[in-house]
Amino acid sequence: MVAALEALQPEHGFHLEILDVDEDDALETRFGSKVPVLIGEDGKEICHYHLDRAALEVVLAGAGG
Repeated sequence: MVAALEALQPEHGFHLEILDVDEDDALETRFGSKVPVLIGEDGKEICHYHLDRAALEVVLAGAGG
């Protein structure tokens, strides 16, 4: 998922922050085995496991990006 997101960054200019869910008890409790997970700036989950480009495009369009 990271490689796919990095490939889209130049086109859309979004910020990408990578966190290790296993290093944070709260995140591990929240997401369990649903990793990797992509979360928007609003804290809402966009997709899990693999990049859902259509879902990301909806979020980016709503953010003006």
